[in-house]
Amino acid sequence: MLSKQWKSKMNREVLFDGRVASHYEDWFLTVSGQRADRLEKALLQRLLVSFGSPTDIVEVGYGTGHFGRWLSGLGWHVVGVDLSASMLTEARQHGDDGLLMIGDALHLPLVTGCCDLAVVITVLEFLPNIEAALRETWRVARRGILLGVINRHSLLGWGYRQQAKKAPTVYSRARFFTPGELKGMLQCSAPSPVTVEWGTTLFPGRLPWERLRLPWGGFIGMAARRR
Repeated sequence: MLSKQWKSKMNREVLFDGRVASHYEDWFLTVSGQRADRLEKALLQRLLVSFGSPTDIVEVGYGTGHFGRWLSGLGWHVVGVDLSASMLTEARQHGDDGLLMIGDALHLPLVTGCCDLAVVITVLEFLPNIEAALRETWRVARRGILLGVINRHSLLGWGYRQQAKKAPTVYSRARFFTPGELKGMLQCSAPSPVTVEWGTTLFPGRLPWERLRLPWGGFIGMAARRR
């Protein structure tokens, strides 16, 4: 019989199979998707500044490479790791020519301290053991971790939950978190003291929400740096 670990691994692969991968980036072409993308990247770029000059990044849950290509354009050297071969194939079709690896966030195929920074964007929501994944991420990252996560205490998170109730989506088995929960998990999983900075965006309206720390903003950006 298959172990619980392997059953979980297989289920996560199915979530992002070829049917999902081929249409994954379509949302970023919509009006709302373009606005969300612009605000999310503005928030993440502001948090990236605290890590210093661009060097090596591992993006855990690379997907189709939407954020990885953006990070490469900022001057970072990006290695992508994802459990789904379909998503990585789609990334190649979008022009990714860097190092992409199939691997589980709970058991990264990387040596300890191999990168300056690990980036995990809209991935924690789908993992069965968040604390274990964060400990593994800390293992490979010398400077720290940058997270992008959907906020449970937001209209965006509520909307995804309602959609999943009406019809099965990739968010049907997702778990969302609050800024306080994420900060606590980052601090508890780190092998040494860390400094945490965060912000939120995707709150209704046209103000520069990426510069505010609103606990109900839809998208949480959080940077944790080793002291």
